[in-house]
Amino acid sequence: MKILFTGATGLFGNHLVRKFAPHAEIHALIRKESNKNLIADYSDQIIWHEGNLNDIISLEEAMKDMDLVIHAAGLVSFNPDDESKLMTVNTVGTANLINCMLQLGIRKLIHISSVSALGRSPDAKTINENNRWTQSEFNTPYAASKYFADLEVWRGIQEGLDAIIVYPSVLLGQISDQRSSSKIYDYVLTGSSYYPKGSVNYIDVRDAAELVWQLYKKGAWNEGYILNKESLPFKKIFEEMSKAFNKTAPKREVKNWMLVMAVTFTWILKKLGLSKSPLNKQTAMLSQLEVNMDNSKIQRLLNFTFIPLEETLAWAKTNEMK
Repeated sequence: MKILFTGATGLFGNHLVRKFAPHAEIHALIRKESNKNLIADYSDQIIWHEGNLNDIISLEEAMKDMDLVIHAAGLVSFNPDDESKLMTVNTVGTANLINCMLQLGIRKLIHISSVSALGRSPDAKTINENNRWTQSEFNTPYAASKYFADLEVWRGIQEGLDAIIVYPSVLLGQISDQRSSSKIYDYVLTGSSYYPKGSVNYIDVRDAAELVWQLYKKGAWNEGYILNKESLPFKKIFEEMSKAFNKTAPKREVKNWMLVMAVTFTWILKKLGLSKSPLNKQTAMLSQLEVNMDNSKIQRLLNFTFIPLEETLAWAKTNEMK
């Protein structure tokens, strides 16, 4: 079997490569400027194809003779200024991938989405795979770009593809990864004093990769699945991180007026070119929401046992091979 990966150098992508590599010939689409650090020990076992999702010729050349495509590439940004770029990379890029697969007769796709694509609203306390997307000030441009990317995958299914869509929550990797959602550790490591009153949904990245592998083996096509261990209050998860990393836990809850001041100050610094902080009105509001990403669908199918948070955080401190 031949598998083409997009996003193989990313936090989730490199773990997916490791999970599927013993069972297939691994190919990967890679941008010229991509950093291979997270997959360096596996790099020689991968057949690399230089290109990107918006270069149709490179995409078609990389896809030739593939049996399965695992689409883990994407742009993660909560900066409102990146809205156009998010749509170009995440939505148009996914549409290009779907079109190439249909044109070349490649029928199997695993699409890595995000729980963000399921939408947010102030009323929803529990969200599952059937959550109906609605226009809301709680939905970021990143969330919208992933939602519209998912619609392209569903279109592909209507036109003959078999696809598995997964919605991972915050992926906990190693501190040294310094990629995407693993940067949540920095909040504790830098000694922050405050915590928001909302909750965080998370999963060990190794569990997320194992779940994708099991879904593939199960042949769970043409369905979407939330990948999430549990929801914890920010206060609780920061306390667990502080204990594991031998740091002082944040003790003071962020009040709404403090968020307003922080967002205003960040906006001023950004206008002066002095800040690239992801803090803005939307991310501030999201941090105050208490939401549970319901994993019951995948649990009914797989009855999966998750890695305990204590073990995840102990592993997060190490620099061992993945």
